[in-house]
Amino acid sequence: MWNSYFRENFLVLLIGIVGDTHNNLVNISKICQLFNSKKVNLVIHTGDISLPKALYAFKELNCKMIGVFGNNDQGDKEALVETSKELNFEFFNGPHFLKVENIVFSIIHDPLDIDEEMMSKSNVIFHGHTHRFRCEKIKNVLIFNPGECAGFMKNKNQIGIFDTEKNTPRILSF
Repeated sequence: MWNSYFRENFLVLLIGIVGDTHNNLVNISKICQLFNSKKVNLVIHTGDISLPKALYAFKELNCKMIGVFGNNDQGDKEALVETSKELNFEFFNGPHFLKVENIVFSIIHDPLDIDEEMMSKSNVIFHGHTHRFRCEKIKNVLIFNPGECAGFMKNKNQIGIFDTEKNTPRILSF
């Protein structure tokens, strides 16, 4: 499914990237504070929210959030769908394609789902699942995962911010 966030008089310049939050409400609160302090225009979640209570914690965001469902979202997927609608978030079965300022983003959970078709359609691919930082170019496509943010590895939590003007990601550690 294609979705475009290019609107007249509204250009997304900073995109927050987060994934694999796994119901860590303390970390989600920190994540929201960081994204709000950096004034991101959109947050993308790469899956594994796990329960609706985690989505409610993202209400602190000062911007819209979209994302894809991960493997740990399947048991409560129906409740996650309802909660995301209630909060005006949009979550999709991956892959999801998004165009912002002439950059085509693919959003998936599991990097094993990256295929040739996705590579040919995308400028940037965001994924989660591995809890490991990844930032590499393959065939002129940037593949990015900010890494761990579920609190599984103490003092190793990271989220990403993608600057659409500079076409570059960066990491924020917390």
